[in-house]
Amino acid sequence: MVTVGMLANTCIESTSRYAMELGYHVTLVRGATAAWTREMLHAAHDLNGPSYAHAILSADEIVTAFKGAHV
Repeated sequence: MVTVGMLANTCIESTSRYAMELGYHVTLVRGATAAWTREMLHAAHDLNGPSYAHAILSADEIVTAFKGAHV
């Protein structure tokens, strides 16, 4: 599961945590999530993210990963 969108420290985080609890591999994308303040975004990516996300990638890294994926 790749998570992007608004309010990384609330909506994105709660959805991602639940997905992780259900057994999904969660990827949080820096540069494709937002928060009201830099501090909230820092908390979502650097403090809380590692506790639920299997990977935290930049937008460029996720685009490269998708280009290399074979279905």
